[in-house]
This record gives sequence, structure tokens and C-alpha cells, in this order.
Amino acid sequence: MSASFPALSRRGFVMPSRLKAAAYESASSTGARARSWSVSGAGPNTAAVQNLPLLRSRARDAIRNDPWAKTAIARLVSNTIGTGIQPHPQHPDPAIRSVQKQLWDDWVNESDADGLLDFYGQQTLAARAFFGDGEVLVRRRIRRPDGSLSVPMQVQLLEGDMLPVEKNEVRAGGGEIVNGVEFDGDDQRVAYHLLRRHPGEYNRLAKPGGLTVAVAADDVSHVFQVLRPGQVRGVPELSTVLLRLHSLDNFDDAVLFRQEVSNLFAGFVTKPTTPSDGPGDIDTLTGQPLAYDADGYSPIVSLEPGSMQELAPGEDVKFATPPGAGADYGPFMRQQLMAAAASVGMPYEILTGDLREVGDRVLRVLLNEFRRAIEQLQWNVFIHQYCRSVWSWWVDACALSGAMDMPDFHRTRREYLRVRWVPQGWPYIHPVQDVNAQKLAIRSGLTSRSAAILKQGEDPEQVDQENAADNTRADALGLRYDTDPRSRDMAGDVTADGAVSGKGKADEKP
Repeated sequence: MSASFPALSRRGFVMPSRLKAAAYESASSTGARARSWSVSGAGPNTAAVQNLPLLRSRARDAIRNDPWAKTAIARLVSNTIGTGIQPHPQHPDPAIRSVQKQLWDDWVNESDADGLLDFYGQQTLAARAFFGDGEVLVRRRIRRPDGSLSVPMQVQLLEGDMLPVEKNEVRAGGGEIVNGVEFDGDDQRVAYHLLRRHPGEYNRLAKPGGLTVAVAADDVSHVFQVLRPGQVRGVPELSTVLLRLHSLDNFDDAVLFRQEVSNLFAGFVTKPTTPSDGPGDIDTLTGQPLAYDADGYSPIVSLEPGSMQELAPGEDVKFATPPGAGADYGPFMRQQLMAAAASVGMPYEILTGDLREVGDRVLRVLLNEFRRAIEQLQWNVFIHQYCRSVWSWWVDACALSGAMDMPDFHRTRREYLRVRWVPQGWPYIHPVQDVNAQKLAIRSGLTSRSAAILKQGEDPEQVDQENAADNTRADALGLRYDTDPRSRDMAGDVTADGAVSGKGKADEKP
């Protein structure tokens, strides 16, 4: 167009007052709609620890007393850890892999420094602290090689409270302590300044400011979800929904109390005249002396379930109609719980168990999305920050204590550290369809048997050994099962020795 803006304006066109608008105008607006929108420009650590002790206390209280908060944490823990995230050594020597597996199985029951859980139980406890408190500390504890432990090393779990957020100092050489974590001049973690006792417990060693001990960073694994670059401490998973859950619980309790109070009144007896005072009044319903309220006027009448009473002439009964919870109570609670579930990254159906109006296909989509988020936590947080550190400590303890023969360890340490962590497999949604889909994927070369077995949380080598042992035992006993793929097809018919002709018919001895 060759016409200028003033010319267009004279012709009746409405022209914009600003030629350059903000790229995110609605979000950066400072008008009346956004006037009450208060924001913070705090850095990743200031934002995380400003109210961290209060956040933890409220989160723990909600997990203890609020059914939805408790369920949300339980669902996150059970789906993330299940029965445990297990290691599968990847050393190139099969003999060494076998020794590592057996030694690890022996050590699993001895891993807990408190002696209460096995290694996979510690994973569950660590996940509860991670989701509830926002972080958990895993500390390596070296033990004496006196033979009481298969590997003289144990793991101790500590709550984030043991790392005081108020400890901030400048150290020599350009280092500093940030919220209890010490960094050197190159911003590498070198130590964790831990309290000797939990600040919420009776502490006879307490001093003003707290008494801390510097523990080398190599002996501590700090497990938390990093939400911003440079973040040092974690925040509870329920942080964004605590106030909503608290208000929702109060609302639900108020509705319940209203119903309880309303139902205290069953009915009212109306009379044509005012009853006379005195102990001689007899209740025509029960035949007993009337019991009056404190005002001495209104008698109280009790009725038994299933009773039929005759009223005196002129008397009438009007039954109470207490107000219900309201037609919008159910939809309102559903909407609020959907928001709470979304805040913790969980489908509403999994949080509440409400599967109404949810078909199989929709459920599969919901589960796949939820499982993808859980797998992200498993691999990016728990396996990388927790499991990888423990395996490294365990391998070093095996070498230093002589728990297993590890020739040339100082040169081949990396080979001993190679491990594949496998979470518990997801259960089938449609077992027949899912298994058949896996068979087709394996036969078409889209995946392997090992990958399919690992996906279910099992060890492919162990599965093959068990299958071989089953086949050897069956052959020695002269047994033939229709589950033996060496001589039968998927329908159970013999295919290898030609002893069967016709589908589903066999002429060999069972």
C-alpha cells in the first residue's frame, strides 16, 4: 500500500496507537488486570530456601493428615520405585558379572546403616523423603572389614533438615558455603555441612547456630530435582498445591459438619395449645413424663427406629428436611482434585481411583503420559543421583576390602562400574494384546528379547538360565509341555519332530 498512516486515518481506518508492541504483551501488562500480580525476581536458591523449613513442615503435616496428599505421595513412590530399581552389571567378563550379581544379592540385605531395611526398601524411603521434603541425603558409611558384612560399606539416609539452609559463608580461595553445601573456587561441591542431630529432635549437643560437621562430597549423594540452573536445594513436590489442599480439606470438613448438625433434628411435634409447666405432664407419644429444654418450654421426644406412635388430638408431626451438600458439591470437588493432581504431575484418575466415564483407550493414554513422567524421574534423578553413586561406592568397597577378586582394578575400574539399572516393569494393560505385540516386535526385528525382558524389570541372562534349567529338568524326567517352544508352536502343536498332524491334535505321549 502506498498510502501513509495519516491518509488511512482520514479515510476512517482505526490505526494502532503503538507500532511496536511487547512480544508477550498480556503477560507483561501492568494495567488494572495485572495490578495485583506480585512477582519475585529471586534467584534459584533464594526462591527455594526462603520458606523451605515452613514448606517442609506443612508438607509433612498434609501427608500425615490429608488423605489426598498422602495418596499422591504414595502413588508417586510406588510408581517410581515399585519393588526396587535393580542393577545388572555390564562387565565384559561373564564370570566377573556372575560374581558381582551374587555379591550384590548378599549385600542388599546388609546395606542399611540403621539395620531396618534392605537396599530396595531404602530406595522407597528415599523416594518418600524426596517427594515429601524435596530432597534426601545419602551418606556412605565405611565399616571395618571384620567379616560381618559381605562388603564393608553401608548406606545411611538423612533428611534434608540435617543440612541447614541458614549456613552461608565465604571460604578462602574463592570458595563459599551456600545453604549448607560447600563449593570450591571452581564451583565444585567439596563438602556438606551436616548437623549432628536432627533439629526437630531433642539435641543435647545443640549450640547457638547449630553444630555441624563437614562431610566430604565424595561420601554424600544429594538427591533432589533441579528445576533451575544453579539450584542447590530441593523443594517439596506438594509446594504448589499445599494451600489448595488445606482449603479443600477445610471446605469438605465444613460440609460434613453441616450435614451432621442438620441430621440431629428428625422432626417436630406441633400442638394447638402451649403445654403447661410442671412434672405432671405426660408425653402422649411415649407415655413418659415430658423432658423440657433449659427454657422449660419445648419438650424433647426420642423415637426408636421402626416405631409407630399415636398422636394426641390436635397434634401433628413435621419432619426436618436438612439441606444437602448441594448439587455443585461433587463437580466442585472433582475440579479441585483435578487441579491438585495436575500440580503433582499425576492424572486425576490415578490420584482418586475414579474411573467413571474413562474407556480403555483413554486410560491407556493417561497411563502412558504418567509413566513417561515417572520414567523421567527414574532415569534423570534416582538412577543418576542415587543408584549410580551407591554402585560406585560399592565397587570401590569391593576392591579395597578384597570382597571379590578384581585383577588390575586400578586400570580397569571403569569396566567394573558399568551397570544397567532396571526399574520394575509396568504391568500389562491388556496382557494378551501386549504380549502378542511384543512377540511381533521381536520377530520383526524391531526389538530384542533382552530389551523386552529388561522392560519388564527382569535380567535376560537369568531368564535364559532358568529356561535352560527348566528344559533340562523336563527332558531328564521325560516331560513335554505345550509351553516348550523347541517342539511346539504357539497353538501347542508339535512342529519339530512331525509327530502331530492337524491343529490342536497330538498323537505323541504327553
